[in-house]
Amino acid sequence: MNRSQKLAKARADARRSRSPRTAAGPLHGKKMIGILCIALAGLTMAVYSPVLGNQFVIWDDQSYVTGNQHVVAGLTWETIAWAFASTSSSNWHPLTWLSHAFDCQFFGLDAAAHHLHNVLLHALDAVLLFLLLYWGTKHVAPSLFVAALFATHPLNVESVAWVAERKNVLSTLYFFLAIMAYGWYARRPDWLRYLLVAALFAAGLMAKPMVITLPFVLLLLDYWPLGRMDKSADTSAAGLRAAQLALEKAPLLLLSAVSAWITIKAQSGVVRTLEEFSFPVRAENSVVAYGLYLWKMVWPAHLAAFYPHPANALPVWQVTLSAFVLVAVTVLVVILRRHRYLPVGWFWFLGTLVPVIGLVQVGEAALADRYAYIPLIGIFVMIAWSLDGWAGARRLAMAGRVIPVFCVLGIFIIVTVRQIGFWESEYTLWKHTVVVTERNPHAHIMLGNAIMNANMTPHDLESFSSEQKQLSEAQRQYEEAIESSEQLGRVAGRPVDLAAMINQLGDASRLQNQQDQSRRRHYEEALNNLGVIAARQGNSPRAIALWRAALALVPDYGDALANLGHQLLITGQLREARSTLAKAVALNPDRANSQGELGALLGQMGEYEEARRHLEVAEGLAPSNAQNENNLCYVLTRMGQTGAAKVHCEEAVRLGGNLPGK
Repeated sequence: MNRSQKLAKARADARRSRSPRTAAGPLHGKKMIGILCIALAGLTMAVYSPVLGNQFVIWDDQSYVTGNQHVVAGLTWETIAWAFASTSSSNWHPLTWLSHAFDCQFFGLDAAAHHLHNVLLHALDAVLLFLLLYWGTKHVAPSLFVAALFATHPLNVESVAWVAERKNVLSTLYFFLAIMAYGWYARRPDWLRYLLVAALFAAGLMAKPMVITLPFVLLLLDYWPLGRMDKSADTSAAGLRAAQLALEKAPLLLLSAVSAWITIKAQSGVVRTLEEFSFPVRAENSVVAYGLYLWKMVWPAHLAAFYPHPANALPVWQVTLSAFVLVAVTVLVVILRRHRYLPVGWFWFLGTLVPVIGLVQVGEAALADRYAYIPLIGIFVMIAWSLDGWAGARRLAMAGRVIPVFCVLGIFIIVTVRQIGFWESEYTLWKHTVVVTERNPHAHIMLGNAIMNANMTPHDLESFSSEQKQLSEAQRQYEEAIESSEQLGRVAGRPVDLAAMINQLGDASRLQNQQDQSRRRHYEEALNNLGVIAARQGNSPRAIALWRAALALVPDYGDALANLGHQLLITGQLREARSTLAKAVALNPDRANSQGELGALLGQMGEYEEARRHLEVAEGLAPSNAQNENNLCYVLTRMGQTGAAKVHCEEAVRLGGNLPGK
């Protein structure tokens, strides 16, 4: 044994001779990481525990859970088949549908259980993020800080507190698992490991296509922290290595392309045209949105469920300032690229926001808190590693490092808990949104709908001393929605010349090609709901005029047709009522009330066979309806089918109805 071997053996013996506590310490290694994971998960769940007292909200929760018959049915074979075939809610995300169906299978419509599922997924996401960063960098403190920021930041409340946004926390879970699998693959590449990456990526896409940027993210991680890029001074060799790594992502890019194609097909009805939002308008809003996400990350105030698109009304200073910040930070991270976490974090932020930044405009929102769920991780990485490097260079004491971190997290936790409270109910959500945003017709309409909702909580109803005050406040919200439009000004919603309003709106075919059509998209709903209020207040002429105004905007607006047909029927305008109800039924054959009313009207007009057909459809859609049974009794009696008529007559009496003529 030579001298160097003897020295190595001596060092090994010395290490083995140390006590376990001296060598590892009570919180070192796997034990420490495990404890930190448990603590992080516990913190996340504690912060979000108030959400367990929240309700479902009508906004998308109805289409995703409470009003979705496939989901409510649970994990049946029919539901599974539907989940993989459906593009309902303008998305193809079968795993999200199955996740909601799972909750309904075991917990029914218990809102607390559905909320808890979201919280558990968010806690798991936070733990996975910590482990990913730690395993990739071997730095505990900054990895934990990034995960804690992710777990507690107020911008992430929407993704967790909104049941319908399950798709965000679920897709992120698969996104992180795919990155984990990629790290395993990078250590020893083989096709089986790569197949696991692809499978997890596909699962993420089937939860929400937002994770479509994963191949781009993996290239960034090749640069740092995986270090798979060529570090040699030979730029041609480095370029070749980068090209090889890009080519390696080709199968994943193919998955991205397929997902993009499916998403475009699914969202064909909600993607806005260039006539509605021109490309310069989209580009300006995208630049400002990037700036606003950064600002809300630093100062998370005035967070709202819906931020209306400003169209061409953005102030020049906002566009200029945002563009300056984006360019300045980009130049800075390129200059400081020796700190590899800076360009990786920055381009993570820029790149992962591309699918939702508004260049392809879906809907009418300028931005959304939920879109920042993955992108802000890049900014958190920049902050955490920069602070860690700064503190290390100055040999800052542990207290000097920990106390500021706890202060920042404490502030975020307070704001997050407060923000969770705004998601308590539909009413509190939109009341807050109206307060913190300006010129927001959608929010005013949603608040009006919440006030009109028969299922308002007792706590919400404390704001109204009577039903009349409730109706008056709902009316005011619908008026505000209309008044906030440049096109409608202050003409609608108050005693006005509604004929003049209709002339101003023009016919529907002309509106289809106008750039400002997007500003009017919800106004027909406001006019329709104002008509409902007028009808409930006994003002039939005003209600009819408002519904006609709504139909001037959208001739095929089913709710307005059904409401107008009903009102025309009860005011004796039978011919117009017949044609209006027929249109409503043709648009939506599953509208039980319209089917029943049309059947009753046709029965009065002596068209018994057609009346019977509509009444039987209504009976199938809404069983045990005394009025339908009563009308069927009358129609069948007039048709001479006394046996069948008797059955319906008896059922009408059993349900509390009256026999024909009584």
